[in-house]
Amino acid sequence: MDWLINDALPVLARIFIVWIFPFSFLDKILNWDAAVKQAKSSWLPGGAALLFPAMAVELLTPPMIVFGICDGIAAFILAGYCAVTGIVYHNFWTYPRFWSPDSEGYPHVWDFFKNFGLVGGLIFVMFASGFLRSAEREVQDVTSLPPHGPSPGVVAVQATEAG
Repeated sequence: MDWLINDALPVLARIFIVWIFPFSFLDKILNWDAAVKQAKSSWLPGGAALLFPAMAVELLTPPMIVFGICDGIAAFILAGYCAVTGIVYHNFWTYPRFWSPDSEGYPHVWDFFKNFGLVGGLIFVMFASGFLRSAEREVQDVTSLPPHGPSPGVVAVQATEAG
């Protein structure tokens, strides 16, 4: 049973977190005109030119994450991609009555939250890969410094409470 928990489930989790992206890449190829239309629908300049780096991210980062090849960096890039596309292309708050199922903005609410759900899963991949450990070590280094005594504000509060 240890093989399931230690080996199979982490790999399956990584596959499930990223498996939408190769299909999204393929969809952009098969439905190029719709992809260009969506790319041009935001305030970002570039339109169709933005599709090429997006497609590279969708094609290259998933296998890197699944096979553990610079997976922390790949997860960081993919999380950034998900956050940016969520904010730029699923800005549900710009639609009137977005909470109503009849609104054009209603599907964007769920796409926005799905994007940020993926960001959360990708942050776990970053932690598992050790990508965020350098920041963790910096915090530990600061917290392990010898104390320099309480700040003057703390001493004043303590004196006031005692008096």
